[in-house]
Amino acid sequence: MKAAVYYRKHDLRVEDIPVRELKDNEVLVNVKYCGVCGTDLHIYNGDDGAAPVIPPLVPGHEFSGVVAAVGKDVKSVKVGDKVSIDPNDMCCECYFCRNGQQHFCMNQIGIGTTCNGGFAEYVISREKQVYKFSDRLSFEEAAMTEPLSCCLHGIDLCNIEVGDTVLLIGGGPIGLIMMQLARNAGAARIIVSEPVAEKRDLAKKLGADVVVDPVNENLQEVLKNCCKNVDIVIECVGRTDTMEDAIRCAGKGATVMLFGLTSPDAKMSILPYEIFKKELHITASYINPYTFERALKLLESGKIDVKSIITDIVPLDDINKVFTDSSYRRRGKVLIKI
Repeated sequence: MKAAVYYRKHDLRVEDIPVRELKDNEVLVNVKYCGVCGTDLHIYNGDDGAAPVIPPLVPGHEFSGVVAAVGKDVKSVKVGDKVSIDPNDMCCECYFCRNGQQHFCMNQIGIGTTCNGGFAEYVISREKQVYKFSDRLSFEEAAMTEPLSCCLHGIDLCNIEVGDTVLLIGGGPIGLIMMQLARNAGAARIIVSEPVAEKRDLAKKLGADVVVDPVNENLQEVLKNCCKNVDIVIECVGRTDTMEDAIRCAGKGATVMLFGLTSPDAKMSILPYEIFKKELHITASYINPYTFERALKLLESGKIDVKSIITDIVPLDDINKVFTDSSYRRRGKVLIKI
């Protein structure tokens, strides 16, 4: 099969690799679309993602496709079913799995991080990670289930209350999903800080009340003029300077969600006195425990618009362009068509 194989930093090759035989509890999926995630960019640049990466590896963990074959013990799906895959496979036996924290599994297998993923014609997954979707969803939309499921976990941890004011730092694909989830959770006022004009326009279209250009506007001054208190700040960029901004912009008693993924060795400067004085709750969100099916239901309900967020569809043969040409990331979400 054709696949994009990662060998080392900045070395991603599209080549033919074999498909191994299925085990009895596994499903072979013919991939249709796979999203390019910030984690994939970290891997391309030589860093680990949510788990250590050992090359050679086929990255890609946000994908949809059609069941091509099933092992003899598989009951829940059949050949021809349209499916999306939760890439995180937990052992269900370690301390964390047995205590309601499966996302901290000590033996986690991650499709696209610890085993071959979705930048390929075929992916093998255990049956328990495979979720069917209906004809109401396109394959492109279904490929967004995984990022939506991660955002759902993050939004749950924000504990948004009806009437809250929410500041989103970063209006990329994750920020725009978070914005819609915040609105659905009851936020009364949503402010989006984003330097790219096209993304600010899209944020406005999808429901932002205020959009701010942090390069040419003073974000803290804008906040003073448009709200009495920022109750929730969600950082969706993954840079230490924007994380520091998130803490500075947070209001009294606020929750600060550091959702963006930095490089593993990144360090930031904070003032403990500022956290004390504002009684801040600073948290983060790790992968997508127990949220994948919820994400599919949300997509099928039409309550989350992911179509508008997808800006580019690139053939697998041209995948390297996505990692070397920053204009793709400036525009929005990229899907690889397999």
